[in-house]
Amino acid sequence: MPTLYVIEPGAHIEKEYHRLVVAKEDEVIQRVPIEHVSEVVLIGAVGITPPAMVALLDAGVAFSLIRSTGQLLGRLTPPIMGNLPLRHQQYQRALDSEFCLLISKGIVAGKLRNQRTIIRRLCREHKEVNRKFADAISLSLSRITSACDLNSLRGLEGSAAKTYFKALRSILPQGWESVKRERRPPPDPFNALISFGYTLLLQNVMTALELVGMDPYDGFFHADKYGRPALSLDMMEEFRGVIVDSVVLSVINKRILHPDDFTRTTHGVMLKSHALHKFLQQYSSRLQTAVFHPYACRKLTYQKCLEVQARLLRKGVETGADHYRPFHAK
Repeated sequence: MPTLYVIEPGAHIEKEYHRLVVAKEDEVIQRVPIEHVSEVVLIGAVGITPPAMVALLDAGVAFSLIRSTGQLLGRLTPPIMGNLPLRHQQYQRALDSEFCLLISKGIVAGKLRNQRTIIRRLCREHKEVNRKFADAISLSLSRITSACDLNSLRGLEGSAAKTYFKALRSILPQGWESVKRERRPPPDPFNALISFGYTLLLQNVMTALELVGMDPYDGFFHADKYGRPALSLDMMEEFRGVIVDSVVLSVINKRILHPDDFTRTTHGVMLKSHALHKFLQQYSSRLQTAVFHPYACRKLTYQKCLEVQARLLRKGVETGADHYRPFHAK
């Protein structure tokens, strides 16, 4: 089921029988049956009535509030009916350095393989992309098995990320130039799109983990910090490139968005309202794109792939890190 995004300034969500109604003043913008919605994301100056909140929680649907700049303000979820023994096991695993290192190696390997796949595609489509970028990531991949601790592994992941984003920046057209990957605040349109897309993906991953009974906040690769959904950040690593980065490159290269679709604020560069609509359409379409999942052995939407990976991660917690297999895009 798709995510419902509400971004119209001044709009609010109401409940009408078994439907959600998005309205602004006296005008109805959209009507959606509650059973057709997997989660709700409110972006910017939008609201929701108490009856609509209750209806969503009764239906087991979480909703998030995000600033127009892409910062997550909060997330309201139904009461967690999670598997308590599973969560106890997850917390114990998170204290096991050997388990954390082993499962993190799988997560990082999945991310780097998908980054390399994207760069190889760019090499075929853009002659200016140097094949040495893919070779550099292959070298980092080959060193993962010998990483002796999480700090070494994070170093390999960080080095590969610098190479990867350098490759992406090498094909950006005029007006989209970006010096480096920066998040807080994003200094240019390219970084603004990447950061906003990652915020959206994080909400989807959190929902998938909650669905299978896992705690999105206690992770294995990312360091635990107060309020930081570390496990969600772990699992989204292998999907950053194939979902968000692919959408960003698409809207730029197909000229769906332009550099003048952004505005500069004290919080950094952010999308204008009309451009935000376009980006969300492309992101939602990407989530519903069907791809072959190597372990399910059939085509699934990317949104369903998130759920499958969450279940594989759960299996890894229950039976051992060796049983987790990261998603690898073809």
